[in-house]
Amino acid sequence: MGALEDEIPSSTTGKKRVRRRQLKPSVFLVRDRILLLAIFLGIWELTATWLVSPLWIGQPSQVAARIWSMALSGSLWLHTWTTLLEAGLGLLLAFVVGVPVGILMARFKYGAAVAEPYIMALYSMPRVALAPLFIIWFGIDLLSKVMMAFSIVVFIFILNIHEGLKTIDTDLVDLFRTMRAPPRYVTRKVLIPWIEPWIIAAMRLAIGSALIGAIVAELIGSSKGLGWYIENSAGRLDTTGVFAGITILVIIAALANSAVGWVERRRLGWRRS
Repeated sequence: MGALEDEIPSSTTGKKRVRRRQLKPSVFLVRDRILLLAIFLGIWELTATWLVSPLWIGQPSQVAARIWSMALSGSLWLHTWTTLLEAGLGLLLAFVVGVPVGILMARFKYGAAVAEPYIMALYSMPRVALAPLFIIWFGIDLLSKVMMAFSIVVFIFILNIHEGLKTIDTDLVDLFRTMRAPPRYVTRKVLIPWIEPWIIAAMRLAIGSALIGAIVAELIGSSKGLGWYIENSAGRLDTTGVFAGITILVIIAALANSAVGWVERRRLGWRRS
């Protein structure tokens, strides 16, 4: 018993050491990322102070002051919420449409072979060229921005899900079928876990694309949103306003990607262990 009691504290200590070793890389990573950002902002600030006029490249201190004044006036929340709503609805619609289409393409191979050249042609076409048409068809309100974001994002989901299901282990599926597993059980236990990494990878790409779609539509025709704010600032040669809008977009994209990364660690963390 005494020997066993001696082992318990050492085992607990060992677990603590393992946790510390796992914690250190993440702590160092966050520190180095903050350091890199500080260096970049410092170089930018010094360049705008001593080498190049802020009229051309902006200045971090002025950009921060502009964002703060936008927050106080309420315009920050108005423009940010407008763009988030447009991009978010376009992303959601693309997910709802793109995932089932990708699954159907993997299920019906002949139909996919017939449709694939047209899908790839539409995917390769610069969808930005459709923005004026969407403004004509759907007006300058919310719907045109949502459809613009949808048109850019939907193909990302279709192609990722299709490719993911093409790589599925057919022997595993056949094994479940020989065991008379119901189709719903096979879908829940095999197909969904298999394409989950592909869905998350598609989501990472789709976030930036949805924002691009919303911003492009706002640049062409809108009365609010971050794209409108950037365009309006550029028209007044307000470089600080342009960089303020871009900075807000970068923060939104970074936070959204961090959220997807958190989901990935929660759902797929076992793949890295």
